[in-house]
Amino acid sequence: MSQKVETREFQTEIKQLLDIVINSLYTEKDIFLRELISNAADATEKLRYLTLSGDEVADKELPLEIEIETDAEAHTLTISDNGIGMTREDLIANLGTIAHSGSKEFISQLAQTSRESKESSVGETALSLIGQFGVGFYSAFMVAEKVTLTTRSYRTEDESYTWTSDGSGSYTLEKGEATGGRGTKIVLSLKPDAYKYAEPNNINEIIKQYSSFVSFPVKVNGEKANTVEAIWVKNPSEISDQEYEEFYKYLANAFDEPYYKLHFSSDAPLDIKALLFVPKENFESFGFSRMERGVNLFCKKVLIQEKSEAIVPEWARFIRGVIDSEELPLNISRETLQDSALVTKLNRVVTGRFLKFLDEQAKNNPEKYREFWEKFGSFLKEGAATDVLHKDALVKLLRFESNMTKDKELISLEQYVERMQEEQKGIYYVSGYNRESIESGPYLEIFKDKGIEVLYVYETIDDYVLNSLPEFQGKKIVAAEQDSEDLPEGVEQKESEEEIPQDEVDGLLTWFKETLGNRVTEVRVSKRLVESPAVVLSSFGTNSMVRMMQLMNKDQGGTPPGILEINSRHPVMKGIYDLQKNNDPFAAAAAEQVLENAQIAAGLLVDPRGMVNRLNNILERAVSHK
Repeated sequence: MSQKVETREFQTEIKQLLDIVINSLYTEKDIFLRELISNAADATEKLRYLTLSGDEVADKELPLEIEIETDAEAHTLTISDNGIGMTREDLIANLGTIAHSGSKEFISQLAQTSRESKESSVGETALSLIGQFGVGFYSAFMVAEKVTLTTRSYRTEDESYTWTSDGSGSYTLEKGEATGGRGTKIVLSLKPDAYKYAEPNNINEIIKQYSSFVSFPVKVNGEKANTVEAIWVKNPSEISDQEYEEFYKYLANAFDEPYYKLHFSSDAPLDIKALLFVPKENFESFGFSRMERGVNLFCKKVLIQEKSEAIVPEWARFIRGVIDSEELPLNISRETLQDSALVTKLNRVVTGRFLKFLDEQAKNNPEKYREFWEKFGSFLKEGAATDVLHKDALVKLLRFESNMTKDKELISLEQYVERMQEEQKGIYYVSGYNRESIESGPYLEIFKDKGIEVLYVYETIDDYVLNSLPEFQGKKIVAAEQDSEDLPEGVEQKESEEEIPQDEVDGLLTWFKETLGNRVTEVRVSKRLVESPAVVLSSFGTNSMVRMMQLMNKDQGGTPPGILEINSRHPVMKGIYDLQKNNDPFAAAAAEQVLENAQIAAGLLVDPRGMVNRLNNILERAVSHK
């Protein structure tokens, strides 16, 4: 005996929303399957809760799982669950109207915004407005020309009903078979341009991308498709190292185990479950392209954003992992997060916890952290230079060699401060190409003389980070090659036969300045030199910064003028003094060579053409005087 078919019109707002959802809202059609699986998982989870609570449930023997069937010949896709199902009233309320008191105001605002913002698409406007209307079900109409939904509530006395619509403005309701099982079955009669969704391989790929970690088995034509467990929601004590390793390999598409892992949950200030990994290798250092961010954002184990750019900063792109938070106020399409303030808080909490973890690792296992630093230190430096929010925590993680450490041995700024001399004015550092170039240069001489530790920095970004820090733990950070009053007091001078008479020094300085002209801003006697004849100081930046500017403006040529300090007790200076007193023109050539030697020692770029001719003249003179 046939059942009476009831035809009902969609609520006006539903008609308008259907047009938006079908034509504009989602950027990827694949999303429809994620939405339907998510709805099925929610219904199944509610049924599981009712069962555990002792409620009377129909068909208790049915397994809690989600089944998907593909039929390429009939061009249909069927999604079934054994969840709580729906009554006739549920169908009308959930699939025929928007059960929200502000729905009319919402549609009015949507229409008004659409008129005012012609440049933005309807979809973009909808994304900014729709937030709390759980209508992901309607995404099925993106791929289906007809949707047939058969459902039966979990209550033993309830009957089954079939809901059918083509999404054009109305739907039908029909009482189903009395023998229908508990739960919901949705049959999508696919549009011609969506026939690919009747192919099991395509469905498996979508499940792998979006729904791998749904709590219940998802079967495609009888075979389980979601084979990886969402271990991040479990207690860490329940997870073996092998499970962590296998999950990491699946998530990161890796072949080896992770270098570090961080598994934590938090209730305040946000409810978060997170599992983060650090890979063993930095592929950017091998010349590969810039890494994409690798943290996926989930809500209740359903993927919201793959490789999210909102949850971790750009410098943390080497991290792989998942973040799951039920507090995310997602918009209707799950593709854009609504509340930027909450996302900022999530970023702060997750990044802060990761940096705290690294700090703990550095203290508990310095050698392992040193290996991590060698591979991934560049990312932390980038963060210290760009991430104002986490700068303090990042600076604590920086590591340096120094004149008091062995080659490759590293210390932190915190360790440096602990080792500072009592009368020491600041934290000192010097830049150079490598350890050898720094230790052969003139800038360490005063520090060696006084037994003061100096940090070595080899990259411009190191210099930039330290130069941007006014202080650390109340101690000023000072570049050894800069003209600063915070450098140590001068070295103790010993009497020398080569010393220039004190009353003649000022005249020599004046002569040097006149000879070198605008190549120097000032010439003065140095209080820092012991073995070198001269040193160049920068009055407006460190040598590495000057070198970077030279490289950027190499077409302009020339070396920026700096302060030249001379060692009046050095034999070279005594020789130049004698030449100058005798009006020997060779004195000027020697003075120019002293300046360029000092510039080379500073790592600055010097035009070699004029220097070669001058050096040949100096060699010729030296040989002829033998």
